[in-house]
Amino acid sequence: MHNHSHGNGHSHVEHFDTHNRAFAIAVFLNLGFVIIEAVYGVLAGSLALLADAGHNLSDVLGLLMAWVASWLASRKATDRNTYGLKKTTILAALFNALFLIAAVGGIAWEAIRRFNDPAEVAGMTIIIVAGIGVLINGITMLLFLKGQEGDLNIRGAFLHMAADTLVSVSVVIAGVVILFTDARWIDPVVSLVIAVVIFIGTWRLLKDSVNLVVDAVPNSINPGEVLEKLETLPGVTSAHHLHIWALSTTENALTVHLVKPDSGDDDRVIEQATHMLKHDFNIQHVTIQWERTAASCPNVSGC
Repeated sequence: MHNHSHGNGHSHVEHFDTHNRAFAIAVFLNLGFVIIEAVYGVLAGSLALLADAGHNLSDVLGLLMAWVASWLASRKATDRNTYGLKKTTILAALFNALFLIAAVGGIAWEAIRRFNDPAEVAGMTIIIVAGIGVLINGITMLLFLKGQEGDLNIRGAFLHMAADTLVSVSVVIAGVVILFTDARWIDPVVSLVIAVVIFIGTWRLLKDSVNLVVDAVPNSINPGEVLEKLETLPGVTSAHHLHIWALSTTENALTVHLVKPDSGDDDRVIEQATHMLKHDFNIQHVTIQWERTAASCPNVSGC
């Protein structure tokens, strides 16, 4: 005997519609800025500008993949894809992390090379272009401010844009220093700092996305606490065979066996368990299998 419960199936479409405009504006603004920054980075001879342009281009690709994944996740489930395509949001995060790590390697290599052969850099150009970057990234960050509270995917976009704003500020500072001191070594130093900042954020993204791809328990959920809460449900004497995994970057699923000798109030306990798991642990899809005796689950590891 088992029971299955999940949230409103229309929420995925509503979620996509809510953020569709934000993604469109963000992609348009950032792509325009990438072109401006790359052109003036070449004209000014600034590796810092080119590094930031490469970083912002990866952001555009990341926004596009997140946008497409959000659309795919809103598609209805089929006989073949019984959970729909929600997990594309996790794959998008994984690919973004891999692209970013490749970009970090290229930036770091060129920065180290320029220490031995510093190029002439136009400080005022750096200040103006990077200043535009502060404005663009700041606007993009605000687009995701409202939705980042209840959506880990949107929160990731918000934090990424916030970090980009800080990176652009650092490039402005480099331009000011170069303008007044002619210290050309500042440009590759700032480029290395940008590479380190990107790598730190990317490493966590890579680790988290790999964990979700292999169906590890999401970091925000403590399985021990879930088990304890399930065993406090009315009539439940024990719980075992607990499995928790991510369906997407915003939705989680759970299956569990609950030992409950009395079947009289099964439906009420199902409702209580479903509400508790969604409210306390952000687990929306719940499948519970009832067991009337503990005989089928001897007290051994893995049960």
